[in-house]
Amino acid sequence: CLVRGYDGKFAQLNWLAIALGVIATFVLGWLWYSPILFGKKWALGSGVNLDNAEKMLTMAMLTQVLAFFDNLVIGITAQVGAFITAVLVILSCAFFAASAGGFSQKSCYAIWVNVSYRTVLGIMMIVLQGGGINSGVTKKVHL
Repeated sequence: CLVRGYDGKFAQLNWLAIALGVIATFVLGWLWYSPILFGKKWALGSGVNLDNAEKMLTMAMLTQVLAFFDNLVIGITAQVGAFITAVLVILSCAFFAASAGGFSQKSCYAIWVNVSYRTVLGIMMIVLQGGGINSGVTKKVHL
């Protein structure tokens, strides 16, 4: 098995938390990158045209597929009690976003928006896996 302590039984995962995490990813992303919060200045610093709704919708759907896998990984780390691994995965994603943003010459503000989104999202995924809605089958994350 690739993950120590994980017996490969996906049925034991907290699927409710994973599903809520995917939904929360979409809602948080919609809010985070909308003009309500950071969208206008982020778009300017990223070279993104917010008026191109069709292309943005396609990317939003791709993001949902990726969000499922992010939540699945956090779900597996919660099941085996690997809190540090979950934190490292989240930090890795955030640092990768910063690196990619710098490489593509985004503004510092746009990079900050992307990194902070991934960090807040990761915290939210950990809380969903270990904070109150846990089914009792998976191990709780102890902070």
